[in-house]
Amino acid sequence: MAAELLGIDVAQGGAVALLVLVVLMVLTGRLVPRRTYDDLLKERDTWQAAHRESEAARTSEREQTQELLELSRTSAHALQALPRMAMDDDKEVDVR
Repeated sequence: MAAELLGIDVAQGGAVALLVLVVLMVLTGRLVPRRTYDDLLKERDTWQAAHRESEAARTSEREQTQELLELSRTSAHALQALPRMAMDDDKEVDVR
């Protein structure tokens, strides 16, 4: 039972077929050097850490925004509750 890969019988080719197979795997990106793989893992970990930090900052910002919105609602209600003074447009107000 001969192993066939990409339509090529590997058992009949021997070392040449194995070499061609390795070269094809490297060129198609299925086989990468260990250093490249480690660099990709390191980059992935860096991006994950940056994402976690960004999400923590976003959560903090959301909490602060909610507090500020509540304070603005309270201020708006307090200002609306103050009695309004009817003023004529022609009358000047003395601020002394």
